[in-house]
Amino acid sequence: MSEYDRIGIIFCDPPSGYTPVDLSDLIIFVRDNLKIPVIIDQPRYLFSDFHVLMETIRHHRLTSVILAGIRPERFRQIVRTAMTKLGYQAESVVIADFGDTWCVYESQVQNVYELLERVHSQVVDKRHQSSHIQQDTIVIGAGIAGIQASLEIANAGLKVYLIEKSGTIGGHMAKFDKTFPTLDCAACILTPKMVEVGQHPLIELMTCSEVVAVNGTPGHYKVTVRQSPRWVDVKSCIGCGTCSEKCPVKVSSEFDEGTTMRKAIYMPFPQAVPNKYLIDGEACRFIQEGKCGVCVKVCPVTGCINLYEVPREIEIEAGNIIVANGFKPFQASRIDRFGYGKYPNVLTSLEFERLINAAGPTGGEITFRTTDKKGNSVFVNDSGKPQKIGIIHCVGSRDENFNPYCSKVCCMYSLKLAHLVREKLPSAEIFEYFIDMRAFGKGYEEFYCRIQDEGVRMIRGKTARVDQIDGHLHLRTEDIIAGRMLEQDMDMIILSIGLEPADDQKKLSDILGIDVDEYGWFKAVRYEIDPVRTNRPGIWIAGVCQGPKDIPDSVVQASAAAAGVLQSIMSDRLTDSEVFPLTYMIN
Repeated sequence: MSEYDRIGIIFCDPPSGYTPVDLSDLIIFVRDNLKIPVIIDQPRYLFSDFHVLMETIRHHRLTSVILAGIRPERFRQIVRTAMTKLGYQAESVVIADFGDTWCVYESQVQNVYELLERVHSQVVDKRHQSSHIQQDTIVIGAGIAGIQASLEIANAGLKVYLIEKSGTIGGHMAKFDKTFPTLDCAACILTPKMVEVGQHPLIELMTCSEVVAVNGTPGHYKVTVRQSPRWVDVKSCIGCGTCSEKCPVKVSSEFDEGTTMRKAIYMPFPQAVPNKYLIDGEACRFIQEGKCGVCVKVCPVTGCINLYEVPREIEIEAGNIIVANGFKPFQASRIDRFGYGKYPNVLTSLEFERLINAAGPTGGEITFRTTDKKGNSVFVNDSGKPQKIGIIHCVGSRDENFNPYCSKVCCMYSLKLAHLVREKLPSAEIFEYFIDMRAFGKGYEEFYCRIQDEGVRMIRGKTARVDQIDGHLHLRTEDIIAGRMLEQDMDMIILSIGLEPADDQKKLSDILGIDVDEYGWFKAVRYEIDPVRTNRPGIWIAGVCQGPKDIPDSVVQASAAAAGVLQSIMSDRLTDSEVFPLTYMIN
């Protein structure tokens, strides 16, 4: 029996009026003859407090429990519930009912020992029948963390299923222009990894897909994945773009954060992986109304576009699951006083990231937002350039009305945006409005000093509101260093929005059976010493889904999760979290 197969026995207290067999002799027999490593002989507190029961099972890393005593079945359900919540089958709880053998007659004492031997043998035989840990791994989410974890495992020679709900991998990092504090090109870091994932023989990439069910036990998970149609065959599409050129429908581009328009049949961005087209089913006239079909007519590859494609479900077996589903940006429109959605030149930080990107709507030029002939808000090159720009920190973070936690990255990416404005508009006035400067990482404090040396004005205090007066954005804020309220006119305001758990976070936690914290982020069992292990063996977390963090920390955490997976596969066992420091005694 492997170390992972840990059996524990709980001697349930007999009812009053019975004189039991000497319990100390039973404990010696179980420990020395049956070699059961965990023996609990005073369990009343366990059955009266479900949390204590859960912590006890996890503390001892039990995979099977024997309930022994007179009528122990009265405790079976609560123990089964605890075991299934920890990821084990209900059958892992077995009963050894002493019944009439629990009496004073010495002739029947032997029956108790024989019963314990028989039940123990059944448990051991059942555990021996189970197969080795499944070596395939599922990674949920294909941002930088999911990509890093997948490559670590696949480069070790093991199969990975990389599941991504959008049409391309890359996540939010694919939208960035530069990374702080080194100002390296984000695409230069990410794109080679994306290409490696797309070409790796041991990584099966599943885009437009999401996990809808997880069954089985740790080491032998059966995962149901629903794959939505792309309506374009990835294998036969040659990426010529003819279909997109002729498509008559234009909608807002989610990759460009709504700063420009795209067609209903589109490629998310030029470096997308897979580098193939797909159809937005909600925008396509044929899928919605049965009309159009121009893309099928002009496509040079027969059968490449199938507008009748339907979703399908696939079941995958995996020993481990890494969750790296990322985050969602805070919706700035929830804070009315900043005027986002009301004033066109109040932008979110992600919108500004796309505006300054060389692959963005204006080729990297900073311009005012305007309206096209059809009333869509877009950025174009001839709409003028702002000369006075304000950047407001902590939008949606450190705010008891929304999210009281710090989103960690906002200070640094705000400084990065200020530098990029200075680089593209050397004569512009730039103001940063911050509560506290949290430059926590390597080289971050130095980067903060560099931005100040570049002439960016740093104003400490909370911003009260933004209004539009006579064509200018009028900003009212406090300046706590000068001890005054400050009112200024701006041409453009950038809102540094915080990070929130992804929309599917709670649903995914229910499917996987893993815990979330009070804010909705996935919860590590012991964050201080093992920040990637969840409460369910074989399920790991990596990246921002566990809480706000920057790119380097996300990559490190992804590598740590991959290391845990590789360790479990190489040792052919899953280990639960480190032993908890308990506040109660266990015999």
